[in-house]
Amino acid sequence: MLNGGIHLSMLIGPAVATPAPADVMDALDAVQVTTSSQLGAFQLTFKAGRTSSLIASRVPAGFFDPIITRVILIVTVNGQPNVIMDGVVTRQELSPSNAVGQSTLTITGEDLSRMMDLVEMPFMRYPGMPISARVLLLLAKYAVLGMAPLVIPPLLPDITLPIDKIPTQSGTDLAYVKQLAEQCGFVFYIEPGPAAGSSIAYFGPDIRIPDPQPALTVDMDAASNVETLSFSLDGTAKKITVITVLDPLTGKIPIPVPVPNLSALRPPMGLRPALPAKVEFGDGTGGLSLADAANRALGIVLKANDSITGTGTLDVLRYGRVLRSRMMVGVRGAGIAYDGLYYVNSVTHSLKRGEYKQNFNLSRDGLVANVSGVSP
Repeated sequence: MLNGGIHLSMLIGPAVATPAPADVMDALDAVQVTTSSQLGAFQLTFKAGRTSSLIASRVPAGFFDPIITRVILIVTVNGQPNVIMDGVVTRQELSPSNAVGQSTLTITGEDLSRMMDLVEMPFMRYPGMPISARVLLLLAKYAVLGMAPLVIPPLLPDITLPIDKIPTQSGTDLAYVKQLAEQCGFVFYIEPGPAAGSSIAYFGPDIRIPDPQPALTVDMDAASNVETLSFSLDGTAKKITVITVLDPLTGKIPIPVPVPNLSALRPPMGLRPALPAKVEFGDGTGGLSLADAANRALGIVLKANDSITGTGTLDVLRYGRVLRSRMMVGVRGAGIAYDGLYYVNSVTHSLKRGEYKQNFNLSRDGLVANVSGVSP
């Protein structure tokens, strides 16, 4: 679909995704893919005139039917393939137009986590199973989709004796896994790739891959590789959360425990971290056991907010590679206060014929870089 060292490949089909037929690729007009630590989504826009094969045969035959149709998108940049989406169709929209060539067929979908949100499991019980074992058991059902589980156990043991309490699932698999992640301060997401048809289902702390990607360069004439880039510092983002636990001896005396808004697993990126601006009191911790309260506190620490955010747009052909979310990237040319390393929180891929751009969102915890330089 693209040129200039960039090529888009698409696998699509009910049940098993196969290379897209020529008429489908010829009709493809635009692609948009969003990846973040929460959910991946995609949208495909096709030119769909009245005599188009998509309208005449493929849509009536169920080629784009929701849920059963899988879509895999692969972008090759300078010979390096990147699986940017592996998901299922959730919606199709047809927009006929009186103007010649303006009719469109829009296919919208989400990543494979949507398949975990289709069937509710009322009162599913997991006697004597820790959180990590429950997550592994749930994910085993989706191995047929090429999902490989990567499950990190909570930092503190969470095994409950069956005579005391039996963990119970009352919703869909996705809702339950996200509930367990929330309890531990973890995240759950599905990372497509590295090979087409395979993906990694990650359950664990929000650790960003520490290998920085090539730097985003702004305001440096010919060396600039981003089109726009802006930063903001939110002075109210940092806070101290106070949770209340009962003393382990009597189980009656409440003890307030302040939890700092510092991420234990994300190294600081700035020499001048923002100071906490407010104090909040956590709800629902008074009746928790000491281990559960400790996991709740660790969860608050692991999910600390960053005070500095950055947004921008880049042209992939000029940048030379695909910018990936959930990794680190360097910034240069923004000045002493904002240069340095950042986390890439989310990326939106926008592809058209002859054009591949990305919108991105960055964050870190303080001003002034704590490294002497960034990757070229």
